[in-house]
Amino acid sequence: MTRVAGIDCGTNSIRLLVADVDLAAGTLTDLDRRMEVVRLGQGVDRTGRIAPEAMERTLDAARRYGARCAELGVEHIRFVATSASRDAENRQEFVDGVRDALGVEPEVVGGQEEAALSFRGATGVLAGKHPGPFLVVDLGGGSTELVLGTTSPVASYSMDVGCVRLTERHLHDDPPTAAQIAAASADVAAALDAAAKVVPFGRAATLVGLAGSVTTVTAHALDLDEYDPVSIDGAVLATDAVLASCRALLTMSRKRREREPYMHPGRVDVIGAGALVWSDVVSRVRAEVGRAGGRLRTVVTSEHDILDGITWSAAERV
Repeated sequence: MTRVAGIDCGTNSIRLLVADVDLAAGTLTDLDRRMEVVRLGQGVDRTGRIAPEAMERTLDAARRYGARCAELGVEHIRFVATSASRDAENRQEFVDGVRDALGVEPEVVGGQEEAALSFRGATGVLAGKHPGPFLVVDLGGGSTELVLGTTSPVASYSMDVGCVRLTERHLHDDPPTAAQIAAASADVAAALDAAAKVVPFGRAATLVGLAGSVTTVTAHALDLDEYDPVSIDGAVLATDAVLASCRALLTMSRKRREREPYMHPGRVDVIGAGALVWSDVVSRVRAEVGRAGGRLRTVVTSEHDILDGITWSAAERV
């Protein structure tokens, strides 16, 4: 048994998982799983740089995570940064700040590795419960990863669309106008066209959605009185129910979203864009599966994602 920590630093949030991992038995036991919305990607799509206040928010969270890891006796930490850090001109400043805060070298990974880590985290739990091939979709703040495989990835693609990026680029009104929605959807359609040349969507037997936008859409579809990871994890929803929840969240005002009991305050302003991306992905995959002679009736949501994949990989490095 090895006690390790994985840290996933994305465009919108930074998350920590401390776990006891037994590689021989293939088990990962959570000790602490937490998330803070720090919006590291604030303005990166427009300026190409991480804003000073966004960097400081993120480094503050990293220092708190480091203290928690020390308290729990963690043997090894793996810190993975994704879309916002990949895109920023001043990413070295961020890397240096994380090293000072945690004493570990952060890794700014590419989209392909991000997809592989997401696939491992999700399918390690879902394998045996649903048929493969799986199409795992990790919908983040700055990018969305799509990866197809059964026991391991056979095709993957990282799209530069996410809930923060599209909100800043297109969805400026509250609620967004029809023209803004159409412009954002056009971006997603172009990204999916490129992804489809690499990842054969039509081969998917099970579509799996990961990360905060997807879990929030799922909480809405389940009409939860609070955010309940146990109810959300592994939820199987009809595709039409998913699309209806996406439409509802996209067209709500922010004040109305704030009243939803499952809504994290840090997602209120970006969940509309996240719902738009997820709706367009689900619709496209359902159509491609249909063209291939199959039927995609349901969508699976997983609370296990890239963070779990990072933590598994941390144990392998000890």
